[in-house]
Amino acid sequence: MKTAVSRAIKYIASHRQAASGAALALAVILIFTLVSSPAVVGVSASRRSLPVYSVERDGKYASLTFDAAWGNEDTEELIDILTRYGVRATFFLVGDWVEKYPESVQALSDSGMEVMNHSDTHAHFASLSSAEIEADINSCSDKIEAITGVRPTLFRCPYGEYDDEVIDTVRAMGVTPIQWDVDSLDWKGLDAAQIERRVVSGVKPGSIVLFHNAAEHTPEALPGIIESLLADGYTLVPVSELLLAGEYDIDHTGRMRPAV
Repeated sequence: MKTAVSRAIKYIASHRQAASGAALALAVILIFTLVSSPAVVGVSASRRSLPVYSVERDGKYASLTFDAAWGNEDTEELIDILTRYGVRATFFLVGDWVEKYPESVQALSDSGMEVMNHSDTHAHFASLSSAEIEADINSCSDKIEAITGVRPTLFRCPYGEYDDEVIDTVRAMGVTPIQWDVDSLDWKGLDAAQIERRVVSGVKPGSIVLFHNAAEHTPEALPGIIESLLADGYTLVPVSELLLAGEYDIDHTGRMRPAV
């Protein structure tokens, strides 16, 4: 670009007397354009490291997920509702919660629910080093595996917060980071009807829905949500069964797609 600008300036200087006003104006515009336009040759936009928000699948599949970090008021009732409808969901558990409620962890596993990792202490992961992230995840996984006999392969960031280092560290551990594309907002105190409308209207093929195990109105909303989705032709599967096998890409929205 510098060479082109230099040539344009030399052209103006050498043709100052002969050139018409229009030609000079054109040359000035050329210089301005060259200087102000971004250089695009050899430059590629940086791409963020993203967790899986949703999955591109053939057919109408979706996953219901529940985060368990503090309370335990509704876990048993949620298990009963899911079991009644033959739905296997994924529960992301915090290590401190696992220590406090081992019987509930065992009940989730025994009922066929998928038990996965939601960190050890629900810390803000973007403020941790890679070594601290790895230690935290391993600590939670150790606690879950000691009860269920199965080591988690999926991880959800506390507060849904992450940066490139967090996601890259999780993937380097052989663990898949999972987010969501439909938030029930049950933690905000929405009533059952509001939660149901929000979820049913938001779910699309490949969606991952976020609930919490101790939100006040989630058990009341859940049957209607499941019935509506099943009636609409959806198959509800745990997240590990929603994910694609083999090579895949994550697009800019966090959607997992078959590699091309």
